[in-house]
Amino acid sequence: MSDGVRSETVETVDKPPRAQVSDAVDNGGERQRDYLSGFLAQKPTGDAANEPGGALYEAVIDALKDIFDPEIPVNIYDLGLIYGVEVTEDGHAAVTMTLTTPHCPVAESMPGEVEMRVAAVPGIAFADVNLVWDPPWDPQKMSDDARLELGML
Repeated sequence: MSDGVRSETVETVDKPPRAQVSDAVDNGGERQRDYLSGFLAQKPTGDAANEPGGALYEAVIDALKDIFDPEIPVNIYDLGLIYGVEVTEDGHAAVTMTLTTPHCPVAESMPGEVEMRVAAVPGIAFADVNLVWDPPWDPQKMSDDARLELGML
C-alpha cells in the first residue's frame, strides 16, 4: 500500500558554501549598524504615541507589567510601585518608582532591571529610573487586580 511518500537513498550530500566576509555588501568600508539604527528608528503609529493611551507610552507600561516583585506574585505596576512614566517624542523614558520598603532585598537590582526593560522597548532611545521614597508605598496604592490576586478584596 502506497501513501504517496517516496524516499531516496543517497551516498553523500554536498555541504552548502560558507559565508565569507568578501560576500558582504561593500558600504565604502564602513560597517553599518543597521540592527541598532532600525531598532531606534521604529516609531509606533497613532497620535501622541508618547502620551497616555499612545502606542509608545502603552508599550512602556506593558514592559513594566512584565516585571514582578520577587516576594509578591504581582507585577510592579499593579503593585503601585510606579509613581510616574514620562516619554518624550525623541524616545527618552523617565520612570519614577519606589519600593515597598527601603530595606527591600531588591533595592539595588530592581531600578536597573526597570531601566533595562524600558530601554528595550522599540522606539525608546534611553531610559532613566528615579527611585523615590516620598510618598512611601502603602497597600492602598495597589490596583484592584493586585488586591484580587492577593486575596485582599
